[in-house]
Amino acid sequence: MKPTSPSLETLQAAAPFSAVPPTPCSSRSIMVKEYDFFKVIQDYLDCAAKVINLQDFVRTILSQPKNEIIVNFPVKMDNEEVRLFKGYRVQHNNLLGPFKGGMRFHPSLTLDDVKALASMMTWKSALMRIPFGGAKGGIKFDPHAVSKAELQRITRRFTHALSDNIGPEYDIPAPDVGTNSQTMAWMMDTYSNMVGSANKQSVRGVVTGKPVASGGTLGRAKATGQGAVYCAIEWAAEKNFNLEGSTMMVQGFGNVGSHFAVILSRLGVSTVAVGDHSGYMVNPEGFNAHKLQDWVIANGSIAGYPGGKAVTREDFFKQKADIFAPCALENQVGESEARLLDCKVVVEGANGPINPSGEKIVLDKGIDIIPDVLANAGGVTVSYYEWVQNKRSESWTEEEVDSKLEKAMIRAYREIGDFARQHKVDRRIAAYALALSRIEAVYKEREIFP
Repeated sequence: MKPTSPSLETLQAAAPFSAVPPTPCSSRSIMVKEYDFFKVIQDYLDCAAKVINLQDFVRTILSQPKNEIIVNFPVKMDNEEVRLFKGYRVQHNNLLGPFKGGMRFHPSLTLDDVKALASMMTWKSALMRIPFGGAKGGIKFDPHAVSKAELQRITRRFTHALSDNIGPEYDIPAPDVGTNSQTMAWMMDTYSNMVGSANKQSVRGVVTGKPVASGGTLGRAKATGQGAVYCAIEWAAEKNFNLEGSTMMVQGFGNVGSHFAVILSRLGVSTVAVGDHSGYMVNPEGFNAHKLQDWVIANGSIAGYPGGKAVTREDFFKQKADIFAPCALENQVGESEARLLDCKVVVEGANGPINPSGEKIVLDKGIDIIPDVLANAGGVTVSYYEWVQNKRSESWTEEEVDSKLEKAMIRAYREIGDFARQHKVDRRIAAYALALSRIEAVYKEREIFP
């Protein structure tokens, strides 16, 4: 999966983004005593709503998801034991288009987490000008603790349990933490066998992130990491910062983090520190991102990789680097981690990786943040391209996909920068405000039924 080289347009310098002081509607002013992911997202929403004077009725509608679906379904395991699994699908908003969002398989998954992630998908789609709404779902279990045959049965039974709650014109799942293209192939096949033989081919768009042979798109696997790269390139251009010869640390070396590191390595960025659920490693000379990616694919984590030195979590965050990319789970950077950070920019490859307390410290230190709602929006953007190809029975080249993604990411990055400068807010609040303003415009035009 060879990425295209950055275009001249990408490398053109934009007007520098100036650090802005805290305002009553700055994300750094949001404080939460105990971390509540959904509450954090709602606070960002409230902050952005004040900036654009969002109408109260729109804020009321967006304060909760339209639907919260919980299913409990039985699965026969390899040892003949029948286990009951709990699955979620939260459909936040579908004003702009079908519900859209990933499926997460993780042992710590909660309904409130899914609600937060679903609402974020609404903002991402609106920000990227994609005709999708927001949704998220998943199953509360450890996918690494079951066999492949069990994983397939769990996935298929979950898809069947959701039944009419998903569909190519209604709600479109995609991969997330703990799921991949194989998961999507099982979901699509199960759904296609639920709709009857006459519609088997027309429902391939029920999920995105599928294997290319099964109707997926070229460029989807690296899309989230690729989108984050375009943001990093644009940031470097406006800061007159030379990426070649710079350094980076990556937390989470799965799909997003590994592709982010691999693509940036081709631009001369050296990954000097990495971490995931198995631990942390450093290599002052720089890791071979390609080899490390292959290692993680083969072994499931960075543990045991011979090209680095194991360090503590604290030592990882102490490392000096130009770029820090948190690409794991939410709430990974709090006050203590933020105080240790020594970098120029944080590119949020994960959803909600910095909590409000940590964000305040990071911003006060003069470190730029490219927020998750933009930095990891490449995934949903290319998912839209896949969905369009399925609807049209087309197959685009990887160059076409990358080119469209690059233009979309650059446009969104610059719109956020312009809004932030104009309203004297940080990038995160600017991104939320832009998304909200587009949703509000449609609600004003369509009004409330009846």
